[in-house]
Amino acid sequence: MLEHFPFYLALIVLIVLLIMLANKIKVAYPVLLVLAGLGVCLIPGTPVLKIDPELIFIIFLPPLLYEAAWANSWKELWHWRRIIGSFAFIVVFLTAVSVAFVANSFIPGFSLALGFVLGGIVSPPDAVSAAAILKFVKVPKRMASILEGESLLNDASSLIIFRFAMIAVATGQFIWYEAALSFVWMVIGGVGIGLLVGLVFLKAHKWLPTDVNMDIIFSLVTPYAMYIAAEEVHASGVLAVVSGGLFLSYHRHVFLSSSSRLKGENVWQSFVFLLNGLVFMLIGLDLPEITAGLQDEGIGFYEATAYGLLITAVLILGRMLAAFGALIVTKIASYFITVADNNPGTKAPLVMGWTGMRGVVSLAAALSIPVALDNGTPFPHRDLVLYITFIVILVTLVLQGLTLPALIRKVKLPAFNDHLPEAETENLIREELARESLGYLTQHHATELEQSFVLQKLANQWRNQLESDETLAIPANIKSIYKKLLDNQRQLLLRKNKAEQRIDEEIVRKFLHQIDLEEEKMKHA
Repeated sequence: MLEHFPFYLALIVLIVLLIMLANKIKVAYPVLLVLAGLGVCLIPGTPVLKIDPELIFIIFLPPLLYEAAWANSWKELWHWRRIIGSFAFIVVFLTAVSVAFVANSFIPGFSLALGFVLGGIVSPPDAVSAAAILKFVKVPKRMASILEGESLLNDASSLIIFRFAMIAVATGQFIWYEAALSFVWMVIGGVGIGLLVGLVFLKAHKWLPTDVNMDIIFSLVTPYAMYIAAEEVHASGVLAVVSGGLFLSYHRHVFLSSSSRLKGENVWQSFVFLLNGLVFMLIGLDLPEITAGLQDEGIGFYEATAYGLLITAVLILGRMLAAFGALIVTKIASYFITVADNNPGTKAPLVMGWTGMRGVVSLAAALSIPVALDNGTPFPHRDLVLYITFIVILVTLVLQGLTLPALIRKVKLPAFNDHLPEAETENLIREELARESLGYLTQHHATELEQSFVLQKLANQWRNQLESDETLAIPANIKSIYKKLLDNQRQLLLRKNKAEQRIDEEIVRKFLHQIDLEEEKMKHA
């Protein structure tokens, strides 16, 4: 381990440099990282990275899922719950079924149970890849919300399929009613344990005399606690992390101080940045070990590649059919019930269908397959499953990842009317903040307003709706009033975000971030 330490350091530096390059040339960084990992592994003398399959899930998945849940908007998730649920559960299940039957039919020695193992691995699209691509192109807010929400839940559904398929491979049998009961417990137990652990940590943050560093450490421990607690009772650790993360994200302004929110955000961004970079680099670096295993199985390189391309084609075609199928269902339903948009057009389904890049979860699931079954016999076709997963990730990232921005620009997506324009939203929020703050000052601190130059200047700024970068030296006796004002502004934003669907939560969070910064600036003034 120690003799390879310089290599690991060089790998981290390479990841940072490649992401910088990706941002400069406006390419999704997962594409460059996978290709770079592939290139590095071809260099003679490169150490072979080996990770215990049992540790893959627990190292990478909990923090990545937790950060995604923390960044997601519960309001948007609930608003688009039907289409998100369809893509995250129904489409994932149908995709896994399609892969299972194609693999069983065309790959020699592949049982149907093993086909479902592969289907569970490759069925969920990757959130990180889509987010990295959408950073460079403008898409309607509704599409971004659907993609974010889908990616948050499809991991859970695919891994539940993966788990049941692994049991079927290990035992050689599948008892449907036992599986149904297990499925219900995995869902209900996972969500319940996630919420319970989240509530425990929320109370710990509020009741214990924590500071910023302790709050950040608690936040790093939280996803692992949720995941392990759920897995110990055979519930879904993924659903536990997602539900608990959404719960704590929704209540972040209740139990965290502005300092903890600001500094914790920076720590988490760096942590997840490193984890994502390592995972995508691992995809390329793991290829030599996978190809060596193929030789041991007696499967040729070109034959295995053909199987990988076949499964990739099934995945791409299946998602395109699902996207346009959703369009057809919407059109038919509009004749019988009122739907939000009975004519979404063909452009949005085309783009949604092409956002099927695979990545982190697929790799983690594939690498978690044990080398041997409980009875000591080798896991059937493990290296072929790993190689097909590698081909799926590589082809979808390179093919769809590189062409998606051009496709989005080419089709010129319509401007949906789900949210107010960004500039209009910001002006509306500024006006309401100014009105609310002036009303609060006049009602609760009229005497101090008459006597304090600082409060008068703040009031004048709000009256004129000016954006001033001038730093005011706030006297100690005014700081408590100003903090109450900021708290009042914060509560106004939270109420407004909850009450008005057309207000984009991302913009609300930007204003909340500014209020946190203002509070921090006041503390050190």
